[in-house]
Amino acid sequence: MSARPVRLAPAVGDPAALARLAVEVLRLELDTYPKPGLVSRIDSGSHDDMEAATFEASAAALEPYFADLAEAGAQGLPMAQLRRIGLAAEAAMRAATGGVNTHRGAIFGLGLLVSAAGALAAPGHRPAPFALGAHVRARHAGAILDGPVLLHAPGARARRRFRVGGAPAEAAAGFPTLYRVGLPALHRGRRARAGEEAARVEACLALIAALDDTNLLHRGGEAGARFAREASAAFLAAGGVGQDGWRDRAEALHRAFVARRLSPGGAADLLAMTLFVDQLERAP
Repeated sequence: MSARPVRLAPAVGDPAALARLAVEVLRLELDTYPKPGLVSRIDSGSHDDMEAATFEASAAALEPYFADLAEAGAQGLPMAQLRRIGLAAEAAMRAATGGVNTHRGAIFGLGLLVSAAGALAAPGHRPAPFALGAHVRARHAGAILDGPVLLHAPGARARRRFRVGGAPAEAAAGFPTLYRVGLPALHRGRRARAGEEAARVEACLALIAALDDTNLLHRGGEAGARFAREASAAFLAAGGVGQDGWRDRAEALHRAFVARRLSPGGAADLLAMTLFVDQLERAP
């Protein structure tokens, strides 16, 4: 596992630096283990078509597009322009991965936050708490909810079948799960003093417990998603990463997800987004 540093907040207001931070939080998400069912540098979780190297190639390919999104935010461009950049980023992702969808959700959610950071940040000044999400809600909510639907995408099919809002609803509302669940869990994990990786595990499990994750619904149906939420909530209720033997228990949970072929990709995306917001909004 990586000993990657985590105090990464860039020169705020610099699109290139914001893009580097966006790529770095994607790599920190990949570094994190155990994450139930998800790809890490230890194993490929519930996936047969991707591994850590796939995610590394994807993250590297996305950096120039995150810079474009930050610049678009600084220029106040509308959602239609952001969407065009996102589609170009997705094409670059698929070219880098041989067609594998590693980061489509992150291109959407993290891309919106990068754009918001470009719009709000100024050299020497961090965004105020909750400001990035509030900007996305105020500036783009209508266009997000009225945007095109990829009818055959697994997430879109799951949203229709199970009548959940998914990533578009989360973004249009200003990422409430990120702010109300992800960030508090990350801070709680840090207070356990088990290290930064443990804090990320805590945040990941809290997000799984809270989300109607369309990736889980697609792969496991309502029963699989319910198992994932309840098992993650039980880990947290037992003390999370503050409990003795937390890593063994988290690894057992990871194996249980893999046995059921469950992969909470929505939580993984929100974990990376939580790390991005944490770096920009937390006090130095």
